[in-house]
Amino acid sequence: MSLPTSTAAAVSGWLLVALCALSGAYCLLRARRAERAARGAAGGEALMGFGMAAMAAPTGTGAWGSGVLLAVFCAASLHAVWLLRGGVHHVHHLVGSLAMVYMTVTMGAATAAGAGGAHAGGHAEGHGEGLVQGLPLVTGALLVYFAGYVLLGGARLVTTAGGPAVALAPGGPVGLGRGAAEVTRACRLAMGMGMLAMLLTM
Repeated sequence: MSLPTSTAAAVSGWLLVALCALSGAYCLLRARRAERAARGAAGGEALMGFGMAAMAAPTGTGAWGSGVLLAVFCAASLHAVWLLRGGVHHVHHLVGSLAMVYMTVTMGAATAAGAGGAHAGGHAEGHGEGLVQGLPLVTGALLVYFAGYVLLGGARLVTTAGGPAVALAPGGPVGLGRGAAEVTRACRLAMGMGMLAMLLTM
């Protein structure tokens, strides 16, 4: 017996919330344990994880949610630009933050369109009618980027799982061993998958 479409969507939505929230919590823990120079990147990843969890919630973010999330992700984007001083490996943080800004703006436009339709006598249900699809070119480019990131990250995680210990990139856990490095990669991969899942709904 299959679940109703609305129930299945809610279940998958809450699973995505849990995945992003757990990833954010681990990144926050990593930020507390990391060296001072690496805390910024880990803290940014934690912020992204919690922000993605809030955006993915099936219950929505409320009337003020879009504005709050937009401010948070704009701040995260500026923080990512600042992190670029430490190397081009921080470009991914910038792309992720800008992608969240883009999705937040689209979500806010969809909410406004739905409210306008309801005020005019329409019956917009959930995220159905009045949904704003975003810019196809931008959405497509982000889908290609995060699909590549997930595939590459998954391949690296598999190939390094049984290999010798390696030095961690900036932003990784310090002094916690290879196991923690693999968990860090897995969390980044999970957030990449979450980003990809949200983009696929646009």
